[in-house]
Amino acid sequence: MGTVTGPTLPASPESVLGLTRAEADALLTELESFVPRHRPFVTVGENDLDRAIVFGDTHGDWRSAREVVARFEAGGPRAVLVGLGDYVDRVPSDCGAGSAANALFLLSVAARAPGRVFLLQGNHETARRIGVRPHDLPGEIGRLWGPGPERYERLMGLLERGPIAAATTSGAYLAHAGFPRRLRERPWTRAFERVDDRLLAEIVWAECEASQNRRGAADPWGSVDLERFLGASGLSMMLRGHDPDLAGRPLYGDRVVTLHTTRYFEQYGGVLVAELPLGPRVRSSADVTIVHLPSEGRTFPPPGRASDGRAD
Repeated sequence: MGTVTGPTLPASPESVLGLTRAEADALLTELESFVPRHRPFVTVGENDLDRAIVFGDTHGDWRSAREVVARFEAGGPRAVLVGLGDYVDRVPSDCGAGSAANALFLLSVAARAPGRVFLLQGNHETARRIGVRPHDLPGEIGRLWGPGPERYERLMGLLERGPIAAATTSGAYLAHAGFPRRLRERPWTRAFERVDDRLLAEIVWAECEASQNRRGAADPWGSVDLERFLGASGLSMMLRGHDPDLAGRPLYGDRVVTLHTTRYFEQYGGVLVAELPLGPRVRSSADVTIVHLPSEGRTFPPPGRASDGRAD
């Protein structure tokens, strides 16, 4: 579990916002040296690790991401940090150029602990393959460090180094939105050997049928699809993001939990982070600890109250 340090790696998201153009370029160069390139699918929990801190969509809310990283660092060397994607765009009003600050801060955490940080891709990280709206990141980079596409392309390239899905040694499946719908080969992970646009859309775009969202990039999935996937993969449950109206609601026999970790959508379920054991087998959401972060304004509706969490 090597730890990497460097003079330009920012210690906080605020420090990213204060970088000069030359300092931003130097940071991108250092991150390109140290942020690992992951395969599309990874297994989390090997090498004597005991818990995963899992967070959902942060969408440029670096104030909440900072709280998540603090929990990860307090967990010691046996803790893993897993992000479920969507680190950029839809930024809360008090975060400035939050997409850039959040992404570069989280990538710096990954550079410092490359064996213990996994930043899965969401639909906003795969925008160069399947377009997404809104996409605020290019404009933010221009306002911070001047016009030109190079810094945007480099930052997106770093975000694209993350996996698109993961499974834990304790039996949980982790992805931004969905799972492969065609598992014709064994082992089931061979589905990730060639990630075409259809598979990518299933993983980072597909809504849960229980959500009010319908973005149209992939067919929504429901309980039958979930049972088929879990049966074929031998996994027990799923942690995901993507659909804010489902945040914090256990679904399908408590085998799916949706996490959102941004104040932009906190009114639907709060600002949530999960602690997932990596040793004993997890069977349902009852085996996962869900925590509301202190960045939350506690404006979300109580359980059972209807909300309209439509999102792209």
